[in-house]
Amino acid sequence: MYKEKRPSRSEFVPIRGLQYHVRVWGPANPDKPPLVLVHGWMDVGASYQFMVDALSDAFMAGRQVIAPDWRGFGLTRRGDQIEPHTVGNDHYVFADYLADLDFLLDHYAVDQPVDLVGHSMGGNVAMLYAGIRPARIRRLVNLEGFGLPASRPSQAPGRYAKWIDELKSLHRGKMALKAYADVGGVAQRLMKTNPRLSLEKAAWLAAHWAAPDAEGQWRILGEASHKVTSAQLYRLDEVLEIYQRITAPTLAVEASDDSLTTWYKGTYTLAEYHERLKKLPDARVAVVEDAGHMLHHDQPERLAALIESFL
Repeated sequence: MYKEKRPSRSEFVPIRGLQYHVRVWGPANPDKPPLVLVHGWMDVGASYQFMVDALSDAFMAGRQVIAPDWRGFGLTRRGDQIEPHTVGNDHYVFADYLADLDFLLDHYAVDQPVDLVGHSMGGNVAMLYAGIRPARIRRLVNLEGFGLPASRPSQAPGRYAKWIDELKSLHRGKMALKAYADVGGVAQRLMKTNPRLSLEKAAWLAAHWAAPDAEGQWRILGEASHKVTSAQLYRLDEVLEIYQRITAPTLAVEASDDSLTTWYKGTYTLAEYHERLKKLPDARVAVVEDAGHMLHHDQPERLAALIESFL
């Protein structure tokens, strides 16, 4: 089993009717910007543990690092929920993540700009947030948060219909997440998804990524409703307007494995993503070699050094 170099502590912050679970390393310090780490889809804040452990002692000295579990993931839940496995919402709206982050920063960094790191979905949230609240971000790091292919207005009728149909499938129990007999099964699932992940890291992640239910079955700490397609189109024109309002120096980090080609089969490419980044006044691109989409698991030391140098 992986042994943490820097164990975190758990805090629960009341935000918009939720008890937001936040992993915290280090003390609050007005003289150093907090480092805020936001995770991706079907992930949890604990996912950053390996990278936090790889940061230098000099960098971490006197610095607070926080990693929340987004709504509907991890241990974040409604105040009336006893178990994290119970259903919260039947769909999620992307704008809620932006508001949740703003409320979190009100709690942890009232008058203090932060360094913000986001992975995948969290990277998309971080990019938008940095353009909406530019004064709150000192430095921005986007880990494979590429955004989505541009949409067309003609897609809207079908998108709304698909959303309704998927809501019905969800409520009929047809979109449930798989359960596992034990934590070892969860670890094997993680290793199947990411062949670079070692058994010791997979076992550690599994115990934070899933938990046993009342029957002893291990279930992922993420609601099946996250699988429901968004009712709203991805409006690239709106996104680019927000991007050009980002004032923080930005580091866009990519893995050497080309995730976009795997996902979109040429309908959205790295070249298109790099064109979007040109809307930012100060953006640079870095590549982490021998890494896939979960680059903070695959190469935490390389990633930590890259981020530390940039910040």
